[in-house]
Amino acid sequence: MDGTVALLAAVIVASTPLLFAAIGELVAERSGVLNLGVEGMMLAGAVTGFAVTLTTGSHLVGIGSAAVAGAAMALVFAVLTLSLMANQVATGLALTIFGVGLSALVGSSFVGTPLPRLPRLDIPGLSDLPVVGPLLFRHDVLVYGAVALTLAVAWFLAKTRGGMILRAVGENHEAAHGLGYNVIHIRYLAVLFGGLCAGLGGAFLSIAYTPMWIEQMTAGRGWIALALVVFAAWRPLRVLVGAYLFGGVTILQLHAQGLGLFAVPSQVMSMLPYIATIIVLVVISIGPWKARLQAPACLGRPFLPTN
Repeated sequence: MDGTVALLAAVIVASTPLLFAAIGELVAERSGVLNLGVEGMMLAGAVTGFAVTLTTGSHLVGIGSAAVAGAAMALVFAVLTLSLMANQVATGLALTIFGVGLSALVGSSFVGTPLPRLPRLDIPGLSDLPVVGPLLFRHDVLVYGAVALTLAVAWFLAKTRGGMILRAVGENHEAAHGLGYNVIHIRYLAVLFGGLCAGLGGAFLSIAYTPMWIEQMTAGRGWIALALVVFAAWRPLRVLVGAYLFGGVTILQLHAQGLGLFAVPSQVMSMLPYIATIIVLVVISIGPWKARLQAPACLGRPFLPTN
């Protein structure tokens, strides 16, 4: 039982960076903007969070700085695509390449430097409960923050006027503009929110999950987050479930390697999360789920105000 609880708790932790990145990208895409630079924004957040935490000794300041770094990267993307009308796909790919190079440059002097792990919360009366305590009530603030943020986004999109406006912009930006809404302004805010969340996901990796800086430590999680948004059909609560499913695949392959359950090279086992991502995308694209994807109608389409 203890081993099972520890395994499930590890799944929750491993899913957190995916959840942060995916929920931020979901908001951006619901506004009609396709940002493929999630990986680059996560790396910017990871190296900034690590460097600031190491310098100041404050995890809170590091987390805030990582969020700002992710939002700054997103701002570059927004200016290029929303104001200068650059191609969103090409700009997103360029943002990822830029993030990989910039993070390697900034973090070159931090490689191999240890950092105190972000402390886990001790919730009186709950952390000591059998089974439930170690499973749900012994995590750090970012784990709970990711879940709370996802629930907040679900509520915002479904229950608030602002969420309705955001969805309207993503579905028909011409009609939203005709009703008097500032489409570009709304998309700027959505893209910045996506960058902020990606930065938080990167910070979790470098100061909580693996408290050290390693070049390209996101290891493709930004791309998995993009796939998660499609897998979840642009619905926040499905993103929550999908993140834990993909996090489970990641943890299971690590345990399978450690136990030597399969007589295959370790590199093949490490490929499992990405193979699972490809399989899921193929299945939902050709199966009966294709009609239910309901991508925002204006996703990836540029908008140029006429007046």
